[in-house]
Amino acid sequence: MGVFNKGDTSWILSTLYMGIFLESCTWAWVLGSIVLLLFVGFFSSPLIVWTIAVAAILFGFAAPMWLWIVFAVVAVIFNIAPLRAALVTSGVFGIFKKFEFLPKISDTEKAALDAGVVWIEKDLFSGKPNFTNLMNEVYPDLTAEEKAFMEGPVDTLCGMIDHWNIYKTKEIPEDIWNYIRKEKFLGMIVPKEYGGLGFSALCHSEVIMKISSRSLAVAIQVMVPNSLGPAELLAHYGTDAQKKRWLPRLADGSEIPCFGLTEPTAGSDAGAITSSGVLFKDTDGKIKIKLNWNKRWITLAAISSVIGLAFRLRDPENLLGKGEDLGITCALIPSKTPGVVLGRRHDPLNTPFYNCPTQGKDVVVDAEEAIVGGIAGAGRGWMMLMECLAAGRGISLPAQATGGAKLITRVTSAHAVVRRQFGVSIGKFEGVEEPLARIGASTYTLEAMRKYCLGALDKGIKPGVITAMQKYYSTEMGRKGINDAMDIMGGAGISMGPRNLLAEIYIATPIGITVEGANIMTRTLIVFGQGALRSHPFAYSEVKAYEANDLKAFDRAFFGHIGHIVRNTCRAILLSCSRGYLAATPDCHPQMKVYFRRLSWTSATFALLSDVAMGVLGGSLKMREKITGRFADILANMYIATSILRRFEAEGRKEEDLPFVHYSLKNCMAEIQKGFDGIFDNLKIPGLRWFFKGWIGAWSRINSVGSQASDGWSHAIASAMMKEGGIRDRLSEGIYMPKNRDQQLGRLEYAFSVTLRAEAAEKKIKKAIRDGVLPKKKTNLLLDEARSKNIINDEELKLIQEADAVRYDAILVDDFSEEQYHANKVL
Repeated sequence: MGVFNKGDTSWILSTLYMGIFLESCTWAWVLGSIVLLLFVGFFSSPLIVWTIAVAAILFGFAAPMWLWIVFAVVAVIFNIAPLRAALVTSGVFGIFKKFEFLPKISDTEKAALDAGVVWIEKDLFSGKPNFTNLMNEVYPDLTAEEKAFMEGPVDTLCGMIDHWNIYKTKEIPEDIWNYIRKEKFLGMIVPKEYGGLGFSALCHSEVIMKISSRSLAVAIQVMVPNSLGPAELLAHYGTDAQKKRWLPRLADGSEIPCFGLTEPTAGSDAGAITSSGVLFKDTDGKIKIKLNWNKRWITLAAISSVIGLAFRLRDPENLLGKGEDLGITCALIPSKTPGVVLGRRHDPLNTPFYNCPTQGKDVVVDAEEAIVGGIAGAGRGWMMLMECLAAGRGISLPAQATGGAKLITRVTSAHAVVRRQFGVSIGKFEGVEEPLARIGASTYTLEAMRKYCLGALDKGIKPGVITAMQKYYSTEMGRKGINDAMDIMGGAGISMGPRNLLAEIYIATPIGITVEGANIMTRTLIVFGQGALRSHPFAYSEVKAYEANDLKAFDRAFFGHIGHIVRNTCRAILLSCSRGYLAATPDCHPQMKVYFRRLSWTSATFALLSDVAMGVLGGSLKMREKITGRFADILANMYIATSILRRFEAEGRKEEDLPFVHYSLKNCMAEIQKGFDGIFDNLKIPGLRWFFKGWIGAWSRINSVGSQASDGWSHAIASAMMKEGGIRDRLSEGIYMPKNRDQQLGRLEYAFSVTLRAEAAEKKIKKAIRDGVLPKKKTNLLLDEARSKNIINDEELKLIQEADAVRYDAILVDDFSEEQYHANKVL
């Protein structure tokens, strides 16, 4: 064993320290290089900046010459697009073709994808949304003419409606139908030059919302002619002759339209339609169509005078020179045409609107007159349907759901004050407070979604993905809201009669869930299934270039897609590590900044995971509906949160709204986290599932984007809802509010007001009991003694007595004689 002197020891220690220092410097440089590259990607730097950054890193590591040569060759190839396309992209393109990696898009899917436009969903899908622009989107308002219509004819119509009479007799009275025709309710979307009202999408929605708060049956029968149907199709695609013939008569109700889309085996999938039309040349030389159809669930069919019909058109003689199968076509068929079969009805959950079957047997019509758009419209029906559905989904059912939610808010908040147990308003119990808060928050959210989308529609934008979200998530919120309401109402909710304002909504809720595309399919196939291609900045361009064999366009889209993935990987990592604090925020209320940051973080993670899913699953992704449903929930809750933030900004950042805003936004973030959890648990990545599920999934749960709102927020919401005026009035703005106390809502509102005014006097009596001045008895048994001891005055005594009387009257439910019950007679 050798012996070291002091100098040797110093030399050894110095060498060791130097080695540690150099090694630490190396690791620091490595770490610094990684951070540098992450920030280059975070700021969406172009390829040339990446090239410079990598060159700097190689220089810092004193890279050998051979590595510099390799780097230079790669940099030149990838920075010069024609060279890259020839040497790299052509090989990728060939592999994609060989293994059929990209999904095949059918003609009907292409029409759906090309229908309408992309709106803010593209921002949310980008990984880097521009919230300054999103907060500046139009927040619409009614014109003076539209306000006059709402305060005049709409209020008059609502005042004429007896919802219980309609429900029991299963018939809308003739005087209501006549008034609807007279005031052109069926022509709200018909342009003024054709005798219609020419109202905005917002006004259309407001009308449906207000009528829905009065009678669903009437709302549906006004709604449908103004949604997908002959008027909508003619206004956008009809010939001049067709418009002049039909639109004025549709506007004034001389013609009652229906639209035949759904079939026993096709539902709302026009691609599966079996109804057929065959072109032939008649003896008079005109081209005509022989039609056969069997339609189901067609609103207004039994009383219609003109049927808008979707069918598959064939041209076996090639009369139009476009081949035999022309595709889905829309036509207008007068109901009196020989072979048309009408007259029977379905019974949609006892909700008395006309919903009917219709058949056609060898019905012959002139092709130019019947086909929407004339002969030129042959085969363009699917495109027409998709564009019209894109608008309709954003107006009708969201308006109906919002009107129902506003009525529910008004009724349950009043009932929570008026109904007492153990001497206390039931709204003071936390068990009632919880569903009451959910109702209030969802009503605030529904209105935010409704108006945000309508702003786009009134600009002429028809965002198919967003309107699908509107339909699905609005009706689902409506379903949850009415379930909560029935829990709060108890016996008053299940006892049918004119006093029950919510039972019809409860019974009819599945109708909205089912129509205009069943909700299950809307969520899984449209919101993300189509949204992944429509909203992604490069995916659909790749598919189109691939199918067109366009190498140059494919190169541009493919490498744009690669850059998109790299950028979002960098953003997702840095935003996750900083919990969103590296994200920019727009000018906003200080308490809202955290939500904008979390949404930026969510968008980056969502965009990255979407590309991972598309890369791993390829064309099979659209069949993995559990996965696509979770992606849909994340994308939709980003949109919902954005609409809530926009409403809060548009309405002046009111402090009284903060509990509703926080609660709703936290709920959105919790739903987003739930979606991420499901994706991490179930997206199977070959060879990496253990890492994806076990490590990244665990990190996501530990470092979640959000959790449910605290009980404090729900308490604040319920308390605000049980006070007169303020946000309670704004939450229910736009529904019909009868002043007559003979009607249940008027009766309930009056009891609510009197009960709140009597509370101060009742508190005096309760204090006197606690102080021993009055004995421990129920307040209503101590009134005379309290007055005699001057604990309350005469006015307060009368107020408490009136409160007791009106509360009792307001909580009573209807009862019937045996004759009335069995004979369906009204009270």
